[in-house]
Formats: sequence, C-alpha cells, structure tokens
Amino acid sequence: MRALVQRVRAACVLVEGETVAEIGAGVCVLLGVADGDGHAEAARLARKVAFLRIFENPAGRFDRSLQEVSGAALVVSQFTLIADTAKGNRPSFSRAADPRAAEPIYATFCTELAGHGVEVARGVFGARMVVEIENDGPVTILLET
Repeated sequence: MRALVQRVRAACVLVEGETVAEIGAGVCVLLGVADGDGHAEAARLARKVAFLRIFENPAGRFDRSLQEVSGAALVVSQFTLIADTAKGNRPSFSRAADPRAAEPIYATFCTELAGHGVEVARGVFGARMVVEIENDGPVTILLET
C-alpha cells in the first residue's frame, strides 16, 4: 500500500465536471492498494498520515501533525501508484489489487483516518476524476506499508 501525501491549502475532486469533494487546508492523499494489502495495513497507514509531522510550528520547523492543526484530508484512490516500471516504458499494474478487494481497504483507510479526528473527504472510487490541488510548500511525502 502506498500513500502519496501532499500538503495543500485547498483541494477538490471533480467527476464529470461536478465537484464531489473538497477541503481547505490539510492534505491530499493519493492511495494505492496493492494485491495482498489488508485492513491492518490501511489502519496503520491512516495512523501514520494523521500523525505525520509535516506542518510548521511557529519557528518554521515541521513539528505539527494534521491532527494538531485540525487539517482535513482529501483521499483519492489511485491504483497507478502501484505501477511497476522496471521493464520497458509501459507501466505494469499487475501488483495493484483488484478493485473489488481494494475498495473496502480504501474505505477502511478513510474510516481509520477519520477515527483519529481528521475530517475526511473522499474521491469516487473507480471513477475518472479531476483532482485540483493548491500544493502548500510544496510538501510531498511518499509512505509505504
């Protein structure tokens, strides 16, 4: 499981031109579920995102978590994060979980993140989405389980 966490000033998801989710300051999480990932990995990764210290304290140091700054999270499923690019120029997605298996794990991640006191907005699983972000920093961290 991989999560690409981007600190944002704002973010939203559009499906067929309609805004389906949006947040103000916080993080945009692009979440990739690999074959073999489960609910325990989702819970562990959600905790990591909630407590990841990527927000500045008054001295300008990364010392505050999403939870501490009362930030929100926009979580978007993205199987392409599981791409294998070791051979050739065409990415292989064979390690990505089947959508029927991945969707409940995505839901667990979102539920667990909310359980840590984070406001969670969700993209539409499996839909073709336009994700608009106003990156803050920019700060982008790749987390893996």
